[in-house]
Amino acid sequence: MTPPESQQRPQHPTFWEAFVYWLKLGFISFGGPAGQISIMHQELVEKRRWIGERRFLHALNYCMVLPGPEAQQLAIYIGWLLHRTWGGIVAGTLFVLPSLFILSGLTYVYLVFGDVTFVKGLFNGIKPAVVAIVVFAAWRIGSRALKNKLLWAMAAVSFIAIFALKVPFPFIVLGAGILGFIGGKFAPELFKIGGGHGASNKTFGPALIDDDTPPPAHTKFNTLHLIKLVVVFLLLWAAGMMMLGHPVLKDMGEFFSKAALVTFGGAYAVLPYVYQGGVEQFHWLTGTQMIDGLALGETTPGPLIMVVAFVGFVGAWTQQVFGPDALLLAGFVGASVATYFTFLPSFLFILAGAPLVEATHGDLKFTAPLTGITAAVVGVILNLALFFGWHVIWPHASEAAPFTGGLEWFYALISIAAFFALWKYKQDVMRVIAACAVIGLAYTYIV
Repeated sequence: MTPPESQQRPQHPTFWEAFVYWLKLGFISFGGPAGQISIMHQELVEKRRWIGERRFLHALNYCMVLPGPEAQQLAIYIGWLLHRTWGGIVAGTLFVLPSLFILSGLTYVYLVFGDVTFVKGLFNGIKPAVVAIVVFAAWRIGSRALKNKLLWAMAAVSFIAIFALKVPFPFIVLGAGILGFIGGKFAPELFKIGGGHGASNKTFGPALIDDDTPPPAHTKFNTLHLIKLVVVFLLLWAAGMMMLGHPVLKDMGEFFSKAALVTFGGAYAVLPYVYQGGVEQFHWLTGTQMIDGLALGETTPGPLIMVVAFVGFVGAWTQQVFGPDALLLAGFVGASVATYFTFLPSFLFILAGAPLVEATHGDLKFTAPLTGITAAVVGVILNLALFFGWHVIWPHASEAAPFTGGLEWFYALISIAAFFALWKYKQDVMRVIAACAVIGLAYTYIV
């Protein structure tokens, strides 16, 4: 008897089917890493069933301990699982490419036209939607990953540590990993992610790359392949540097290469470093421009660290690297240089390290620390949601007086409505973002 459709394992997607999905993701990946991970989980784990719940979390936890944008690295990892090295390259590239063009266009508008009401209105609607997406991500991941009181407690401690005590994210990850390692030895039953097919299978049916399926043949560790990857990476980096003729562009290549290696803890951890270099050391842009760039980065698709494209664009524009008559070309080249050197290492981290990570799937010595990290990340995501919510709903508040300046009740209502649309009515993220953008635009012109 043929099993019902919901219980059949999905067919392996063709390379072009995956290509179309990764391209779509590049255009709808709003909400920072939390929102992007939520979008991927909803689409790949729940709807398409290309990857199982535990496999997804196992990959995510590895990306969390790496420097660089974890959501883009997760896309590379899953793309590699599905279609080998080229699958990972395509997934990671398409994750940031739309954002590069969108952010470059908006930066051009920002530099030429200044405060444009139309663009401002769209962003006014998107920002509260981003708050809802991040809250929804915290709820979704927490409800699936926190299977007992101990893991809930670790998530709560993580939230308190980053929200109230201002503990840096890398220390939270390290502490959670150590607790998970200890817990895996003394209370292993509390740090198992589940057994058999996992809880997700009961809800969504079997996955293509499931929690209990053997690793695909191409995921086996190969020393020669690792050496080839490292050599190709070094050649790509060196070739990129050799093509940069202008001193400003060379400085950007070197600076953003260093930034890519110190981004432990996500975009917010590296922003002070980028600010110090871009504003104080090289004078590519002003402090006010840096803040405006962060706002653009928060409200466009792609990783939040794409703010480096804004820095590169403004820096090459203001320094007139191709002369006063080619400012747009200079800006786009500067944005491309910043993007290339910032994201290049992520491909090496995943393509070189993922085979080793896949070999640890199901081994409690390795999975227990990652389970602890997952619990901590839920608390960190909740903190991020509060951070966004505070700046959207109380935009004129300060740390000294956090609830002053007047409540933006309209944007608070948009956030609540967007959350219910995602949570209760299972609406597509892109539809929610589009609806909120239209509402924000209309409200901006009305008031």
